[in-house]
Amino acid sequence: MDRIPPQKSSSFSPATFREERLGRNLSLGAIKISEHAPAVRVKEEAEEGRGGVDNAGAGEGEGAAGEEAAPPEEAAEPDLAMLSAEVDAFLAGREGDAPTSISEVTLDKFASAVEQEMAQSEGDDDKWAVGENGEAAPLLAAIRRISALAAALTAVPEGSKFTIGVHRVTGVLHRAMAFVEDEFHTMLEDPRVAKAAQNGDTGSATGKSMRRGPSFNHAGGDPASDGGGGGGGGGDTPPPFPPETVDRLRAMADAMIAVGYMTECTQVFLVARRNALDASLQSLGYEKASIDDVVRMAWESLESDVATWIKAFHHTINVSLSAEHDLCARVFAGCDAAVGRAIFVDLARCAMLQMLNFTEAVAMTKRAAEKLFKVLDMYEAVRDAAPVIDAFIAACSTTDAAADEPDTTTDALTDIKTELASVRSRLGESAAAIFCDLESSIRADAGKQPVPGGAVHPLTRYLMNYLKYACEYKNTLEQVFHEHHRTDIDADDEGSDPFAAQLMEVMELLHDNLEAKSRLYKDPALCSIFLMNNGRYMLQKIRGSPEINAVVGEAWSRKRSTDLRQYHKNYQRETWSRVLTLLRDDGVITVKGSVQKPVLKERFKQFNAAMDEIQRTQGAWVVSDEQLQSELRVSIAAVVVPAYRSFLGRFSQSFSAGRQAEKYIKLSAEDLEAIIDELFDGNAVSMPRRRN
Repeated sequence: MDRIPPQKSSSFSPATFREERLGRNLSLGAIKISEHAPAVRVKEEAEEGRGGVDNAGAGEGEGAAGEEAAPPEEAAEPDLAMLSAEVDAFLAGREGDAPTSISEVTLDKFASAVEQEMAQSEGDDDKWAVGENGEAAPLLAAIRRISALAAALTAVPEGSKFTIGVHRVTGVLHRAMAFVEDEFHTMLEDPRVAKAAQNGDTGSATGKSMRRGPSFNHAGGDPASDGGGGGGGGGDTPPPFPPETVDRLRAMADAMIAVGYMTECTQVFLVARRNALDASLQSLGYEKASIDDVVRMAWESLESDVATWIKAFHHTINVSLSAEHDLCARVFAGCDAAVGRAIFVDLARCAMLQMLNFTEAVAMTKRAAEKLFKVLDMYEAVRDAAPVIDAFIAACSTTDAAADEPDTTTDALTDIKTELASVRSRLGESAAAIFCDLESSIRADAGKQPVPGGAVHPLTRYLMNYLKYACEYKNTLEQVFHEHHRTDIDADDEGSDPFAAQLMEVMELLHDNLEAKSRLYKDPALCSIFLMNNGRYMLQKIRGSPEINAVVGEAWSRKRSTDLRQYHKNYQRETWSRVLTLLRDDGVITVKGSVQKPVLKERFKQFNAAMDEIQRTQGAWVVSDEQLQSELRVSIAAVVVPAYRSFLGRFSQSFSAGRQAEKYIKLSAEDLEAIIDELFDGNAVSMPRRRN
């Protein structure tokens, strides 16, 4: 009976598999874990065995050909189970005292049956499923069996009768490994990885949220008890693979490694998981950029990219690395634990270096005040990553101690931590320099044009809001300045805070700058209004922020409050002392009990002119703080209105009713109150006529 040809899929073609394998991105470099491979390298031994068997069996070519041309007739093709039993008997017999023989026909049929099993399993999602009792899936069992058979056949001495069988079995074994490798790669690129990245906890973009460390589940534990390779991101973060998928990946990895395909297995795993990490970052909006691109980028664009980087970095540290750590441990649980650790370290190194290159580029950009807070956000993210890496190092160190053997993974993780520290130092140095540059900005702001109306100067608004926001990073800035402080500011005082000293230096420079700007006003009263406005704005910002108030201290606030009261007194003296003098009878208006009308008329003329000037000028002055504006008006009215009312009561009767009185007495006490209530609105108006 003719032999039934195996039902091969086109995908089993060696050429097809080779194209697919070469087409993958395997240029990322192999990790050095070959020392952990099994002693049996079937693929290499098969090549060595072929030469010897081919030479030894050259004389048997015709017999072999005749055997192929006229196989013995059989009633039916034996199925995989029957053939597997014969192979198992052969393998068992080789270990006993009475070796069991196996025919070339059985070898050929078993190889064909394995090919047929692979062909029929295409598209079957359960082909790698582990049985309820932990037994291997039929396809995986067949591949393991043909692997053991190939190892046994290649061990046969020269002159063996299994020349054709060796070629047939090892050829199918290679195609089976290509098939497993392709399935392994496909399963590792499960689209649920990207989905998990989108739904996971990515942390705060500003670095203020609570950060979670990774979880370290023992590789030999029950995958179902902790998510089968998830962890690290907390219970709300879905694992990249369900437990049953991890079991299948482990079974495929075990099969490839057992046959000697350690390098191919680890390379495929690395490429697939690197691609998955890249996809995870892309799903968060992060795109790779070269250092040159970042340095040339406009800050408006770079600021958005920094925010995206922070989100992606938090996800990588708090979710992705922990998940990959556990996945590596589970998939490679069947071999030396160092294999999984080495793969994880390679993944971690690639992911971290890719992201840290971005921070290097940001630190290299031109310093500017507006960049401080994003630089601090990046500093916090990098700083808070160190404990996570420490936890990984501790886990690897514990495993190494238990194994009582040296391992390079701890050193590699330490290198990552060193790189983190280096990047953190550069970011901290950049942040400290940016903050210290505020001094230069203040000194450079020497404009000769006064602010109209004595309003709050733009420099005051900018700096106080800047410092208020900076003090929200108080703990981080204190840490930065302890690491990168200026010796001329710290003054060698034990327990001193370099950041607080630098902030106070900025505040004093701002105060001096405002004092200089106040002298640009020709009117001393307006000079006082300008200093009041700016001093009040500074004080309100400090008292409205617990963070900056804690840095500045109560003593500084009290001193500024004293300055404000002095500015107020100066304003009252410069503006209203002269007005009050006009309302005072100093022995010139009344002489020996007689009112001197010419003098009285002149006094009213002077008072009216003074009030007209005050209303015209000070109505255009600006006091934007409503409380300060009200305090000024109330204090003025409390002094001037009673004095004017008293003056009117004593001397208004000196004028005859009618035109003479209206000519000199143009304001009532109520009119004066109305004028005062309209001061500091920023609107110049004419003095109203006397109310009837």
